[in-house]
Amino acid sequence: MPRAASQAILLVDGYNMVGAWSGLQQKRDRHGLEEARRELVEMLIEYSAFNGYETQVVFDAQYQDRPGSKEVRTPYLSVYYTEFQQTADTYIELTCSRFRNDLRKFEKHLIVATSDNVHRQTVIGYGAVCISALQLLHEIETVGRQVRHKQRSKGRSHGRFLMNSLDPSAQERLSKLRFGNTDGHP
Repeated sequence: MPRAASQAILLVDGYNMVGAWSGLQQKRDRHGLEEARRELVEMLIEYSAFNGYETQVVFDAQYQDRPGSKEVRTPYLSVYYTEFQQTADTYIELTCSRFRNDLRKFEKHLIVATSDNVHRQTVIGYGAVCISALQLLHEIETVGRQVRHKQRSKGRSHGRFLMNSLDPSAQERLSKLRFGNTDGHP
């Protein structure tokens, strides 16, 4: 079954999230930047799939002497490492600038997740919607709770008998079969 078209493009300033979320800061300080990046990406995979967002997580590679790269992790999420001497901010601003002239702007909206106030004003000027790092964290946590609740309620039995977990029409048909009545009368 083909996936539905995404309703939004979400651009995430990766290191901005790592610096703003205490859990990722602790992960970075204890286990290194790679672990913090990995955890951020894992959190965004579930969030993006749940919301149907086409998410691009952008990390600075400005101090590394190698070309930028893109890693497609899922149909909903890609990780970008910027070009040498390019920041995540400039990559995101360029993407927003190009999106203004993109026909997709009539079908989806562009969301940028960053807490950098100067950067926020720039991308808003290009027509993007901005959310802060803490706002994104709150939304991710909310989605996580919804997914866990849905999984728990799916697996929850409504009694000790199998019949109690069936929908009402199936229960009625089974009851008729059980009492040998297939003509519809009790």
